[in-house]
Amino acid sequence: MDTASTLVRIYLFICRRYRGRLAAVAQRQSNNNSPKFTDEEVLTVYVFGLVKKRKTISEIHEYAEDHFSDWFPDLPSYQSYNRRLNRLSAVFAPLVQEVLSEISCRKTRNEVTRIADSMPIMLAKGQRASQATVASDRLASVGYCSSKNTFFHGVKLHVVARERRGTLPLLQQAGLTPGSENDLRALRRVLPTIEGGVLCGDKAYCDGPLKEQLAEEQGLNLLTPVKKNKGQKTLSAADALYSEAVSRMRQPIESLFNWINEKTSIQKASKVRSYRGLLVHAFGRLAAAMLLLALNP
Repeated sequence: MDTASTLVRIYLFICRRYRGRLAAVAQRQSNNNSPKFTDEEVLTVYVFGLVKKRKTISEIHEYAEDHFSDWFPDLPSYQSYNRRLNRLSAVFAPLVQEVLSEISCRKTRNEVTRIADSMPIMLAKGQRASQATVASDRLASVGYCSSKNTFFHGVKLHVVARERRGTLPLLQQAGLTPGSENDLRALRRVLPTIEGGVLCGDKAYCDGPLKEQLAEEQGLNLLTPVKKNKGQKTLSAADALYSEAVSRMRQPIESLFNWINEKTSIQKASKVRSYRGLLVHAFGRLAAAMLLLALNP
């Protein structure tokens, strides 16, 4: 699909969805409730810029100004655009849900295999993590990323996704928690909404009593690799094979995270300077990635 067609499709999608629940979220409380440069245009420029792999708001604004000034003649200055974008921070999480509703998933409930995992979004890392303060009063905190072997100041993006054979999993639920929050604790908040089928996760989600409760009350089979007991050096052959099988089942979500990060650089948030900016960064990039899936099924 060419660049102009992509821009038009993104704009039409946002306009269509904005007239519903998104407009209610972004309702203005000022006399300037009908600006020349509309909220729909603010959102379109940002999401389109991300789709075109511009990594920062300044790069996105410059790209629109240089290449699409005829399309957006009322584009404000970078500073004004940035303020407008941050004021729309609450729109991006429901925008992700609107995008996901465009992507069909035809499996019945009992056939569904879901995968749970988390990914860090880093405002600062390494030695700078303990000194960073951005959004620490609202959400961000210091956590540890084992895959990168580093401490970071930021948040975790927690995801439950549906497996789709032969392609990337489809996000079903997503949310942010402080970087220090335990993955299982975050998952417990959404477990009551998940019924039937299989839910795969890594060792962080291992909990024997919870597994039995989910199977009995919700018909949900929680699968995690086997944890070694205290002092145990190796797993039995059966446990090792089982753990390897579960790890293969949850591999697609690693591919999904890698794909989202490749397309949007979502993990790197060092340019973010506020809580609202963090919401725009996290959910805006997630929306852009999901729109890519919707526009290119």
